[in-house]
Amino acid sequence: MERIVPEYVSRSVPVPLANRVPWYKSTFPTYAGIFLWVGFYLKIAEPTIGFADVSVCLWGLLVAGLLCFGLYYYVPAMLGLQTGHSLYVVGTSTFGTTGGYLIPGLMMGLLQIGWVAVVGAVSANFIMKGLNQTSRGLFSLLVVIWIYSLGWVAIKGIHYVGRVAKFLNWIPLIMILIVFWANRGGIAHYQVPHPNGTIGFLNVLTIVIGYFATAGAAGADFGMNNGNKKDIVLGGIFGIVGGALIAGGLPILSVAGYLGRGAGPQSFDYTAAIASVGALAPVMFFLFALASMVPTCFSSFIASNSFNTMLPKIPRTVSTLAALTVSVILAVTGVANNLVGFFSLVAASFGPICGAMAADYIISRNRWSGPRLGINWAGCIAWVVGFLVGIPEHLHGIPAAWVKADNPSGLYSFIVGFLVYLILAKAGLRPPVAESSIQTV
Repeated sequence: MERIVPEYVSRSVPVPLANRVPWYKSTFPTYAGIFLWVGFYLKIAEPTIGFADVSVCLWGLLVAGLLCFGLYYYVPAMLGLQTGHSLYVVGTSTFGTTGGYLIPGLMMGLLQIGWVAVVGAVSANFIMKGLNQTSRGLFSLLVVIWIYSLGWVAIKGIHYVGRVAKFLNWIPLIMILIVFWANRGGIAHYQVPHPNGTIGFLNVLTIVIGYFATAGAAGADFGMNNGNKKDIVLGGIFGIVGGALIAGGLPILSVAGYLGRGAGPQSFDYTAAIASVGALAPVMFFLFALASMVPTCFSSFIASNSFNTMLPKIPRTVSTLAALTVSVILAVTGVANNLVGFFSLVAASFGPICGAMAADYIISRNRWSGPRLGINWAGCIAWVVGFLVGIPEHLHGIPAAWVKADNPSGLYSFIVGFLVYLILAKAGLRPPVAESSIQTV
């Protein structure tokens, strides 16, 4: 077995404490911006207020935000803060220096392919609505131009995107406030079509956790740029809990108000609520698409970094363009349109990663133990079992009652990953920490 760590770990340089920034300049605006992207709340209404009262769903958003903060974000963020290193590095304690190539290394990049496809499809659809066009050929052309052009920006000029993001994040917030105000009168008149408060509440958890899971694991990348624990806590509370409640709550209220007003065709899609605004609607569709430029660039950049770090022998441009091509195919063929299904897959993939990392953090007395040699079987097995728990609807032979009971599956996948790691770590399945440990702050 190798007694030294691979290059992607050994060459990692921690972010110095002198270069750290406060929560309101980093973690808070970034996470708030993640939730403010229209893809989060575009389809959120039907699985939620289609079954539960609006107040129940708002409570669900609050609980979901707290779960995202406490279970998915806090430990990775604290590890990033303590070490000054990214998720790729701190994850080697939980999955090993070899296991880390796949989990979370390449997996982060592979899921970003899906994210780029989802953002590209949503953006092209909004441009089409702004143009009042339905041509499938035009939609495909828009997808190709959108993904390839912004993907190239991500490779060559991501530093400019960060600056623009500070301003573009305000656009969707203003838009959802306008849509809410236009539909506020119908909220009190909304009637739940299929009353089942439990299902509506649990669906809120499923959507929010699924949407947030990768961003939660990436908390290490945010934490390594924060100066102290206060930054971690405040950035998470305001950016994650506040972001989920505001960016999820206002659109839910808007759709309920739209349906309560009876102002147009009965639709739970947020685009219907936007269209009900009137003459301003086409402009709003374009503005929502404009704001989607940032998540497209960031997802492309994360994918590019993942493949370049884990597969250094393949030129960065080649691996990134190959990934963007897959994203284009997923978007053009319509596979990327199943937002809730994609969020569930994300939660199943990263729920057990966060669960295993949380267990490793506790076992190591709330510190990073350092990179572990080879494959950490405790982490890898915990991920496999947790992932299977998170995708019951895709497993043949699983009774329908079991599938229904496994909701929110993303939360259960976290719990299973956490417990399996604890058991296997106590059983001695963790390899030793590398002798040549890397530098931390």
